[in-house]
Amino acid sequence: MKKVFLSLLLFLAFGNVVQAQELNARVMINREQVSNTKSGVFDALEKQITQFLNERKWTDLQFRESERIQCAFNLTISAYSETDNSFKASLLVASNRPVWGSSYTTTVWNYNDKDFNFNFQEFDQLEWRPEQIDNNLTAMLAYWIYFIIGMDLDTMSPKGGTPYLQMALDICNNAESLGSDGWKAFGNTKNRFSIVNDYLDGAMEKMRQLQYDYYRKGLDQMSENTEKGRDAIAETMTLLKEAHEDKSLSLLPQIFTDIKRDEIISIFNAQTPSEQRESIYEILFRINPSQNQYWDKLKQ
Repeated sequence: MKKVFLSLLLFLAFGNVVQAQELNARVMINREQVSNTKSGVFDALEKQITQFLNERKWTDLQFRESERIQCAFNLTISAYSETDNSFKASLLVASNRPVWGSSYTTTVWNYNDKDFNFNFQEFDQLEWRPEQIDNNLTAMLAYWIYFIIGMDLDTMSPKGGTPYLQMALDICNNAESLGSDGWKAFGNTKNRFSIVNDYLDGAMEKMRQLQYDYYRKGLDQMSENTEKGRDAIAETMTLLKEAHEDKSLSLLPQIFTDIKRDEIISIFNAQTPSEQRESIYEILFRINPSQNQYWDKLKQ
């Protein structure tokens, strides 16, 4: 768990806390759709992205090595041109969080960003200059870095990730001039701007509260008191319902249910009171009917 202030106090008291970067990111490049191309540029791209994510300090917070956010950046290349060093790709970004008092790790974010084009040469070095955003690859990576840091901190304290989510929104605003897909304000409900803008919108206040209540009051309590933790998670389903009603066009409630689908079904198993399962079913079906084959398990 990220006890940021405790870590800082221990550092001041004992001087032996090792400062670490925020992320422990795994990077994978899938180039199966690109044939007859030497591997050098792809190997270099993977190395540069890995270093960019893991070796830079992205916040002023103090993280222990064991507190780094476990995340994955899986890049699938659909087209590559050696002529102009251009790539067409999609990026699957996922982040996890440990659950207090257990060996269980829960998924906080999992999203496939399909609007991703960029240029890269084999010997390029990736640099980040937030005051001068002129590279779609680094802008894309930095956006998702700040987004998953913000989301992770929201699970630790109410709205704890606000400064970093705001940084992600600032990147959207500044990167719009690049002319690449995914940055435009109100371009579509699934792009980067819409995701972070919706999450910071006052109308989605209950979605922000849900992040903290679901993880800290719910999952983190289950090792000590399963029923108490489960009841707290059941209450967050009401927050989810209200967030969906407050901003019906936002995809965030649906994305949340996609991410937490199997976990929710596991928590509210056959040992859970049927009235509670039925209530949760109604909420989840209303928000994400495409997953009804899974929600039906709540009624069995």
